[in-house]
Amino acid sequence: MTNEVLNHIRSFGMSGYLVSDELKEIEQEFGIELGHLKSQTVQEETRYYPQFEQAVRAEATRMSKHYELFYCLETSIRKLLADTLSDAEGANWWDSARIIPNIRSEVANRTQREIDSGVTRRSDDPIDYTTFGELSGIITKNWDIFGTIFNSRRAVERVMSSLNLLRGPIAHCCPITEDEVDRLYLTVKDWFRTMA
Repeated sequence: MTNEVLNHIRSFGMSGYLVSDELKEIEQEFGIELGHLKSQTVQEETRYYPQFEQAVRAEATRMSKHYELFYCLETSIRKLLADTLSDAEGANWWDSARIIPNIRSEVANRTQREIDSGVTRRSDDPIDYTTFGELSGIITKNWDIFGTIFNSRRAVERVMSSLNLLRGPIAHCCPITEDEVDRLYLTVKDWFRTMA
């Protein structure tokens, strides 16, 4: 081989190395996996549960995408409520008349139970201690401000009720049928359709 060919091979190898390094940086920055390297996360996670039956692991994998969808949806709903109420009432919106006293009391109890258990608190934000049903109640009680975001109070109540029913099996590690998977995706679409 000539020096020119060897230089091209070295250049090619170096370019590949640089591209690979840049892809790693992109993965880290955006929290994504582009698949150019073997996944460390999968190897790390699988070492913790080889004692479980393959069928259970396969079901968990199938259900994980539904959990991820619901996690994103519920988190975005909580953020929407917090941002909207903060805009309307200021930083102390949780202590305003906009929050039903019973919800505030239940959240305080849940927060205290978590503190008393000795585990790390999930959040310092009280909205993160509300149930999905309570989120719906906050929206409907404050329709004067949420009515500018959503096009129908009744539609929001119906969609939130459907989502709450679908949430149960997903949050409590029960498989859902294909019909319920279809219903989940349609209900998520309905949620976004309710927005004005």
